[in-house]
Amino acid sequence: MSNEVKPVSYRSVTLVDYIGAGCAFVAICILKLLPFSWASNVGGFLASRLGPFLKKSNVARKNLKAAFPEKSPAEIEAIVGEVWDTLGRAAFEFPIMDRLLEGKDRDRIDIEGVEHLHAALATGKPVLFFGAHLGSWELIPMSTKLLNFKSNLFYRAPNNPLLLNLFTNRYIQGEVIPKGTPGAKRAMKLLKAGQNLGILVDQKLNTGIPVPMFGRDAMTGTALAEFALRFEAPMVPIHCVRLPGARFRLSFLPPLEVPQTGTRKDDIKTIMTTVNALLESWIRETPGQWLWLHKRWPD
Repeated sequence: MSNEVKPVSYRSVTLVDYIGAGCAFVAICILKLLPFSWASNVGGFLASRLGPFLKKSNVARKNLKAAFPEKSPAEIEAIVGEVWDTLGRAAFEFPIMDRLLEGKDRDRIDIEGVEHLHAALATGKPVLFFGAHLGSWELIPMSTKLLNFKSNLFYRAPNNPLLLNLFTNRYIQGEVIPKGTPGAKRAMKLLKAGQNLGILVDQKLNTGIPVPMFGRDAMTGTALAEFALRFEAPMVPIHCVRLPGARFRLSFLPPLEVPQTGTRKDDIKTIMTTVNALLESWIRETPGQWLWLHKRWPD
């Protein structure tokens, strides 16, 4: 299908962008010389040692204290270190993720619940895959190549315009669709044509609706629920966690029920409440593998 939405940057290029992009591409060249586990370990080590001292970590501490009031300051600090470890590993693994598609590094991924994937695809309806920035979220779009099925994917353009191609050239069997109005229209067209769509649904969206998460309302996007109701599309959760030794477990769960009470507003709220509760259960299992660094909740 033609009429893809071309990648769009948020702003013009600055001198700082050129410097940042130059450093990034030098780092990528070095990472490609390293074994996968070495690159992952270096990224985790550097980020976990430096990250807790950055101002951004105060956001994580505040979020964690509110979500886990029973945890001690030492436990909170340990989770903050794990969060940075996860982020550092993800960043250093990103340029070499293609190694996980074949060869010895393919064995780093354990995949569960493939029967739920096949059952959803067999319905003949467009399938909505959703997950969170948990573990190694780049494996969610990559699963299309690992398991040979097609799905399109929403993405957010990087802050540095010079890195746009790096972020859009994903290992995915499908289109990458920018967030925003043009991307939403494109996603709707693809769904109407019976194609599948993947969405990461754990980030704050000010234009969304308040939905409980860790006992507090969080502004939550509704695209997943709106698409599911309009197309009666199965919503398949994909849960990714990190395992020791730079390994991963990717789990496809049974599709969520799509309520049809006739009250669209209530159905959307019901779906997203169920989704946030599921994400919360995942995060509670491995709190150090979620990105607590963004302001998910209002002050």
